[in-house]
Amino acid sequence: MDVSTPAVAAVAVEFPPNRYSQDEAARALVGIAGPEFRRFFDASGVANRRLALPLERYGELSGFTEANDTFIEVALDLGERALRAALAAAEVEPADVDVVVSTTVTGLAVPTLDARLATRVGLRPDVKRVPLFGLGCVAGAAGVARMHDYLRSYPDQVAVLLAVELCSLTIQRDDVSMANFVAASLFGDGAAAVVATGAARPPAGPRILATRSRLYPDTEDVMGWDIGTSGFRIKLSVEVATVAEKYLGEDVGNFLADHGLTIDDVSTFVCHPGGPKVIEAVQNVLDLPADALNRTRTSLRENGNLSSVSVLDVLRATMADPPPPGSLGLMIAMGPGFCSELVLLGW
Repeated sequence: MDVSTPAVAAVAVEFPPNRYSQDEAARALVGIAGPEFRRFFDASGVANRRLALPLERYGELSGFTEANDTFIEVALDLGERALRAALAAAEVEPADVDVVVSTTVTGLAVPTLDARLATRVGLRPDVKRVPLFGLGCVAGAAGVARMHDYLRSYPDQVAVLLAVELCSLTIQRDDVSMANFVAASLFGDGAAAVVATGAARPPAGPRILATRSRLYPDTEDVMGWDIGTSGFRIKLSVEVATVAEKYLGEDVGNFLADHGLTIDDVSTFVCHPGGPKVIEAVQNVLDLPADALNRTRTSLRENGNLSSVSVLDVLRATMADPPPPGSLGLMIAMGPGFCSELVLLGW
């Protein structure tokens, strides 16, 4: 294993206190979407979700301005909790953080969330900030990859990734499209923070061995937002699983081959839970064992799809029960673009 690579020191995931079963969430939306959307909830693979607000508050939101103000308020609270928890777990002081990568795709904040949290948490005034926007579900893996890139150049430094997604605040009450029904049935709210350290520091978790980014041609409309006066209106095509089936197998094979590996050398998979059909597509195209994506399915069932936070939740669960030393892991996520991000991990 290459010992000159950065390592993940800690991951923390935080949720808002409002936890609901899928049945409770479905009943609350009957008045908004009508009964015809219920079948999407039943097929989502989601059992429970945490939401930024109590269910009864969503019908009271006056529009995008109030929803976005709420996003900033709740996101700062969750982000601070996640950041403090990850730094404590890594035994890293806030003042020792050299760069913070932040990502969200469910609200707008200028200054960004990381800038608003810097003084509250105790980051240095000269901390470097790398805000990411627009990557959506892929951003958790992409953020880990960008920390890897930075720490390869600065091996004595510490990087932090902060991801906050409050998907429930983007719900469109007048949108009766299939995409909106699917989104309402799948997405939940949460925040995650990852601490990574350069190779000059002792590793506490898996090393980040290599990364690969892939942007697919003519797929801009597969996933994303239409942003207007009502806020974030979901674009979500049924072709997400199809794109995964078409490209992912070759992408993973080529990525691993470039490092002298095959899929059989990888024992642990840290995969974003896009939804049941996407999980099934990933499992089939990579010919994985039946239990290979159990942590992914568990995250989806217990939390819903958390956008960029989800793959980090799966990483947290993997690090809590790690594979044997010498094992290899593969982080996989896909998102708007349409694109994918692969991260090779080594224990």
